This record gives sequence, C-alpha cells and structure tokens, in this order.
Amino acid sequence: MTLDLKGFPLPTLERLGASFSPNADAKKIASDWFSSFGKCAKDGDVDGVTRLFMSECYWRDILAMTFSFRTFVGIDRIKEFLKDRLSLSKLHGFKLRDETIQLQQPYPDLVWIAFFFDFEVGNTGIASGIGRLVPQADGSWKANCIFTHLEDLKDFPEKVGHLRNVEPNHGMWVAQREREIAFEDREPTVLVVGGGQGGLEIAARLKMLDISTLVVEKNPRIGDGWRNRYKALCLHDPVWYDQMAYLPFPPNWPAYAPSAKLAGWLEYYAEAMELNVWTSCEVTKGVRNATKNTWTVTVKFSNGKERTFENIKHLVFATGLSGNQPNMPSYPGQDSFKGQILHSSEHSLASDHQGKKVVVIGSCTSAHDIASDYYLNGVDVTMYQRSSTYIMTTKAGWDILFANLYAEGVPTDIADRVNASFPLGFMLHGFAERATSAIAERDKELLDGLRQRGFKLNMGINGSGFGLLAWSKAGGYYLDVGASQMIVDGKIKLKSASLLQSFTEKGLKFEDGSEIPADVVVFATGFGDARTVIRKICGDEIADKCSPTWGLSDEGEILGSWKDMNIPGLWYAMGNLAMDRFHSKHLALQIKAIEEKQFGPRYSRVV
Repeated sequence: MTLDLKGFPLPTLERLGASFSPNADAKKIASDWFSSFGKCAKDGDVDGVTRLFMSECYWRDILAMTFSFRTFVGIDRIKEFLKDRLSLSKLHGFKLRDETIQLQQPYPDLVWIAFFFDFEVGNTGIASGIGRLVPQADGSWKANCIFTHLEDLKDFPEKVGHLRNVEPNHGMWVAQREREIAFEDREPTVLVVGGGQGGLEIAARLKMLDISTLVVEKNPRIGDGWRNRYKALCLHDPVWYDQMAYLPFPPNWPAYAPSAKLAGWLEYYAEAMELNVWTSCEVTKGVRNATKNTWTVTVKFSNGKERTFENIKHLVFATGLSGNQPNMPSYPGQDSFKGQILHSSEHSLASDHQGKKVVVIGSCTSAHDIASDYYLNGVDVTMYQRSSTYIMTTKAGWDILFANLYAEGVPTDIADRVNASFPLGFMLHGFAERATSAIAERDKELLDGLRQRGFKLNMGINGSGFGLLAWSKAGGYYLDVGASQMIVDGKIKLKSASLLQSFTEKGLKFEDGSEIPADVVVFATGFGDARTVIRKICGDEIADKCSPTWGLSDEGEILGSWKDMNIPGLWYAMGNLAMDRFHSKHLALQIKAIEEKQFGPRYSRVV
C-alpha cells in the first residue's frame, strides 16, 4: 500500500554531510536562531525568515496564521505562504521557553535541537510553537520543521482556573441548571448532534468559552454508544493517551478501559462539566437559512413531541466514526441463508450464540474483539480475512511510539503539541517506517506465527504502521491485546486463502470450492460515509457541497473534521479520544472567533 504525500527523506547526518558534538551548546544555538526568527517574523521579513530554514523543510500551522489546518512542504511553498500571511498575521511577542530546549537524537544518524516558544497574533490570538533545528554541512543549524498553533483568543480566555465562577451559590444551583438545560425561553448558539466523547468535549470547550450549547443524544443515557456495543469492547489505547479535556481519568483508572466503564465515565463527565444534554431524542431536520446564516433545527423526542429551534448559529455533527452508518457488503445467496446475519454494530453478547458456528467477516479491530469474545465463551468461531491487515501488539507498539510522549507523568497537553508538530509528510518519509520496523522486530514471534497460519499481513501504508491507515481510511489494522495469539494457536479458526463467492443455505462458499458451515455470520466490515447522516438530516443539496469528513489532503491534513466543511455554520467532529480532546479546542476556537467577529480570513490558497 502506498500514499503519495509531499515530503523529503529524513535529514540524516550522512545525507546532510553534517556532524555534531554531543556537547554542543543547544541552548545558545536555539537562542541565537530564535532571536533572528522572532525579529524577522515580527518585521514581516519573509526572506529573513526563510534563510533560517533548510531547503527541505516543513511548516505546519493550526489556526494561528491560517485559521485552518495547513502544512507547507519545502522552502518554496513556505516562502509563498509567508508572502501571503506573515505581514497580515502581525506576529509579535516572541518568547523562547528556555527550559524546553533539548538536543535530541532519536536515532544514531538523526539529531535535532527541539524547543517550545510562545507568540501573539495581532491583537487577537495567543499562540505557541515548536521548532526543530538540524545541523548543516557548514556547521550552522537550520530549521527542518516549525509548528505554529493557536492556543486562545486574547480577549476571550477559557473560564478555568482563576477565571472560574467565584460567587457562592446557596440553594439555587439545581433550579439554575434545570432552566439552563431546558432552553424554554431561549435558543442555544450551537447544537451538537451526538453525545459521545466528541460531542461532550466540544460542548465542554464551548462552555468554557461562554458559548451556549445543547447536545442532542438519541440514546436514553449518555455513554450508551459505548455501553450498548458488543460487551467485549475495550479501548486499545492506554489511559494516558485517552485523557479527556479538563477532567482527566482518576490515577487508578485501568490502562485499557472496558467500554462499560468508559460509558459510565462519559455520563459522569456530562454531569460534572454541567453540560446541557437532551437524551432520548433525535435531530430529524436541519435547514440552513442562507440570508440569516442560521439553521432551523427540529428535534424529535422518543414520546413523539418535537421542538424546533429557528436560530441555531452552528450545527455540529459528532455522530462518531463515519456517522455510525454500517457498511454491509452484499454477496450472492444471502437471501437463501438460513442462519442469522449481523453487522458488528448489532452484535452484543457472544453467549447469545453458544452451541452455534459463527463466522466473522473482517480482520481488523472489531473482528478480532468479537472473535476472541466468541472463543472465550466457548463458541466455534472462524475469522474470514478478505485482505491483509496491519498487526502490532499494544505492548511493543506503545513502548516505541509513545516513549517519553504519551506516558505516565507527561502532561497530555504537551504530548499533544509535540505529536502534532510532526507533519505527516515527515513521518511518511522514513521516520514512521523506522518505528514500524522496530515494532515488527519485537513482535516477530507473533507475526511469524500468524503468517504460518495463513494470516495476511502488511506493514501499513508505505511501511508506516497503523497511523496513516487510521488517518486515511479509519481502519485496516488491529492493535493486538490477545486475539492474534488465539489465531496462532488455532483457537480462532482462519479462512484467508480464497475470495468469498456466495452464501449457501448453511454457510459460506469460496472460490476455491471450499465451504464453511455457519449458523451466524457477523460482518465486522466497518462503517460508510459519515455524510450519510448529514444527507439524512440536511438534505442532498447540503450533503453534496460538504467536504469529505475523513481521509488526508495532499498536505497530509485530515479532511473535513474539526474545520471548514464548505458550508458556513456546519461542522463535523470525528476521531478517537485523543483527537477529540485536542481538536475539540480548535473547533471551539473557530466558533468563538466567528461569534466575536475575530475570525480569519481563512487561508485556502494551494501553494
């Protein structure tokens, strides 16, 4: 699998013809470089700034200078970007965080000096940045990558810490909250469709920015999106990666949270953060009023009653991965099959199928989770693998990928920014491949065992592991927490050597002539286009104009989610817990800036 993403080979010492001393004065090198950078940036001196970069370089910006998510690759594109935006942005107040300056050597042939800095954007923005300098053949150090990031709007800080409400409340809080949630005599500025972690964190971010927000959740309880999935569902990311905004998990929280436990936490989160949530109701219609730049939104309750809001300013879809619209492939003979056919979203308990033969179609996360649950409940289960899968164990993977980043004791807000500071173009051209190879070496015994069983493996897009698979297609991998060994041991049976031809009355038939008997077939085949739910609520005209909600742009930026959807006042939020935590702030800042008339202009030029 390949992906054509702009970037350059790693700036190794050999490639640059450079050397360095481990005793190099990193603080002086960074300070001297940053002094020149700050002065040139403040003066709007494009040539002066670009002279501080090597020719093969990157500049990634989130909202600070572009009011968008952009990555500029190579000195020529960076120069064009700076010509368009540097003077307009009016950058000033540059401060280097001396305590963050580090000489880092991730590999013997790769070295850089990394540092954090702060600056301001005009009279409106408070921003931060991360830089990495690499040694050159002439003994100088130049920038390989700069990351700039909008942190806050200067006149509209989040109401946290010393800005929290300090007034005592004697017996009025309950009534105040009831009035706030009911919206009886007013309308919210923002309506969020979906009360999962994404919708809740958006609501929390907006609340801290004093933006009135209502979350509409179709299930009876917050957390049901996790609570009602298959019972074996468990997070495969560790707790220090999955923390939520403002309210981190308790220190005794398990490293890998069961879905039911996370569901309970989401319910608590909504209560503790005082979020305005309506449950047991659905948004059935959203109509945009282009003249007023507002939305008319109809909410229908499970008892049949309706409430129509006439002046919603922002409609945010936080309806999960691909809008939770199941992807169900069609095969000949399905109508003749005498057994039960389910999508993974409909599957709940493995014990429901005890004594039966089950085939799980798919070989990524849900398929492995469900298959292992069947085995552990004594059910005869076969996994049918349609195409190759990337496998890594969570132990080897997180030890290498999250080392000194997402780990116990490392502040999540720092880890998020460091993680975001590596453009995907940089990662795809060698860096991620090295990490993936190191993980595979540690997982060698397991991977060899899978191959011997006939399980088809790959190393991810361009050998980059699971990250680009997640960002480009939201699937194609399994982060192993035990099911892979069950396949190696034959506890989970495997079919992978032939294409599925058709269903029969009693099972599945393959092109090689073989058949597998089945009483139950579970399609663990993912979900469809998230715009389906937008189309259902807002109609074809709006849906057809929307940008995709996932996948990667030519610059290596996620499409659609958390940013401009080509429809004013329409937003989509999709991602894992870590992305929800980080990018919910970005979405909230955009909405706040629009409401306070401090937005943009958004930089959309392709350079």
